[in-house]
Amino acid sequence: MQEHRMDVVNLPVTIMRGGTSKGIYILEKDLPVDQETWEPLLLRMMGSPDKKQIDGLGGSQSVTSKVAIIKKSERDDADVDYTFAQVSVDKPLVSYKGNCGNISSGVGPFAIEKGLVNAEEGTTTVRIYNTNTDKVIAADVTTSNGHVVYDGEFQIAGVPGTASPIRLKFLDPAGTLGKGLLPTENATDTLEIPGFGPVEVSIVDAANPLVFVKAETLGLIGRELPDELNADEKKLELLETVRGMAAQKLGLTDDYKKSAWETPGIPKMTFVAKAEDYVTSDGKEVKKEDIDLLSRMMSMQKTHPSYAMTGAMCTAAAAVIPGSVVQQVLNPAADTQFIRIGHPGGVLECGVDYAIKENQPVIEDTFGFRTANLLLEGTAVIRQ
Repeated sequence: MQEHRMDVVNLPVTIMRGGTSKGIYILEKDLPVDQETWEPLLLRMMGSPDKKQIDGLGGSQSVTSKVAIIKKSERDDADVDYTFAQVSVDKPLVSYKGNCGNISSGVGPFAIEKGLVNAEEGTTTVRIYNTNTDKVIAADVTTSNGHVVYDGEFQIAGVPGTASPIRLKFLDPAGTLGKGLLPTENATDTLEIPGFGPVEVSIVDAANPLVFVKAETLGLIGRELPDELNADEKKLELLETVRGMAAQKLGLTDDYKKSAWETPGIPKMTFVAKAEDYVTSDGKEVKKEDIDLLSRMMSMQKTHPSYAMTGAMCTAAAAVIPGSVVQQVLNPAADTQFIRIGHPGGVLECGVDYAIKENQPVIEDTFGFRTANLLLEGTAVIRQ
C-alpha cells in the first residue's frame, strides 16, 4: 500500500476582529512568492469549501472567512500595503475583488503590532494602501507606551462590549473600478430582471461598488433580519439576479448567471427603505427617530449580519447624489456628517465630505468609526 504524503506549511498568523468581521492577518513575506499558490493555501487554511469550515480556521460565515495580507509600503502616501481576500465558505473560490472596511479596521493595529509602523503617544495614524481598490485609507489608532490600546468605552452595533475607537477615513474613495463615482454615468438605471420586470437601481462606486435598490421594489420592507431572508431561497435568487445584472452592466461578467463565481463580492447588493421602527437580530428595538434610513446588505449571496464598512462609506456617498435611490429614502433632515444607517445589528454612523462641481458631488472622503481586537497570535498548520 502506497503511503500518501502531504505537504505541510507552517504559516504565522494573527487572528483579529476588525469591526463586525473576523479574519486572519498575515505578513506577505510569510506567504509563498508565487501568488498563484495563495488560493489553494488560503482555502485549505480556512477549511473551504465546506459550509461548516470544520477543518479550518474559518467561522462558517462570509464575515468570518476573510484574510488580510500586509507588507511595508514603498509608496510615499502609505505606510503599509494591504490586500484583502474573501475566502468563499462553500465554493473553492478566493476573491480579491473589492475591499472589506471592517477588516481594514484591524490593519492599523496589526501594522503597529508587527513593527511596520512605530506607535506614537496618544494616536497613531496608519496610512493604508488597499491594493484591491487602489485607494488609501487613514486609520487613527489609540496607542500608549508603544502599544495599541484595545480597551475603551466605544461600542459598535453587532459587537458585544466596548473597545477603543478606530477612525477610518477613506480618501478620494470614488472610482475603485476606474469609472468614477457613477460607473454608468447615471444616478439611477433600470435593469430588466428576467421573470420579474424593470427594477430601478443606483450603481455607486465609493470605497467599493454597490448596487442600491428600494426594498419595496423587490417586495421587501427593509426590516428583514438575516435568518428570515436567508431562509427565503426565492428572494435570495432575486437579489443575486439583480446584483448579477448590475455586475454584467459594469462589465465584471459577461453573463449575470455566472456572477456568483466570477465576481461574488462586487458590486455589493444593498436594499434600502425609509426609516421605520424595527427590531435588531438580538431583539433590541430601534426607533425611526434614531436612524436616517433602513438598509440591508448581502455578502457572498447571503444576508450580511450587520453592515460592511465599505458599504457604509458607499452609502454615505450615495446619500449626496441627487436622485439616487439612497437619497430618495434618506431622512431629508439627515446630517451628512452623521448619517445613521439602521441595519440588522443596530445603528452605524458614517459621514461624507464633498464639494459640488458642475452640479455634481465630488467625494473628498468618507469616514466612520470601528473597533478591533487582537484574538490570537500563532501558527496555522496547513496540510495540502
